[in-house]
Amino acid sequence: MSSEDISVTLSEREILGKGLTALREQGLIPVVIHDHGKSSIHASGEKIPLEKVISAAGRHHPVEVKVGKEDRLVLIREIDYDPGNNQIRHVVFQSIKRDQKAHAEIPIELQGDVPAEHAGLMVLRQLDTVEVEALPTDLPDIVAVDATTLKDVGDSISVADLQVPPKVTILTESSYPIATVEQPKDQIAEADAAAEALAEDAESEGIPEEDADAETGETTDESADAADEATSEDAAADSDSKD
Repeated sequence: MSSEDISVTLSEREILGKGLTALREQGLIPVVIHDHGKSSIHASGEKIPLEKVISAAGRHHPVEVKVGKEDRLVLIREIDYDPGNNQIRHVVFQSIKRDQKAHAEIPIELQGDVPAEHAGLMVLRQLDTVEVEALPTDLPDIVAVDATTLKDVGDSISVADLQVPPKVTILTESSYPIATVEQPKDQIAEADAAAEALAEDAESEGIPEEDADAETGETTDESADAADEATSEDAAADSDSKD
């Protein structure tokens, strides 16, 4: 875990519901702090400082929060954005204890040169974070994985390939894929078109030469048999006329 301490000061608030619109117009962001079965704390924070904290902490770095005279250690659990302008509308924190393990979503970082990308293949990213359990001081900032193994179509990296410190436990299902090499759709279309063209060329060429020779031979034999039969019939007719 990074040694950097992240902190923010919040103000208690009594405004709820429809009154939150006016609060946001004042440059404040509503915040809720949950605390393991206890009553939630409603607070608000100045927009710019709170945005900096969210950017620095993500969902995995503990944050020191001061509300009134009380200090708390929290993790960011939820961030609600306005779909119209992508501005933060609401933040939910979860209180944690320094001596108790906490769950957090840690970013997965693919490290190293990816051979598949140099070969013109596509690396499909299927998982960006992994859920882990650890004491707050042991939560890592990232979980790195070697991406140089991604070379050919079908190669993949799963959660089982992740390596974490001994004091960190991965909770995400080990079989879940993180990244998989696939052939780009345009390459698949080109391959299909080439295969179709080959099939059409083969059809337009007609019967193979050896089959044609065989058919020609059969025709010649049939003609010869017909000629012999005609000769035999003529001979029989001459014999009858003499009689």
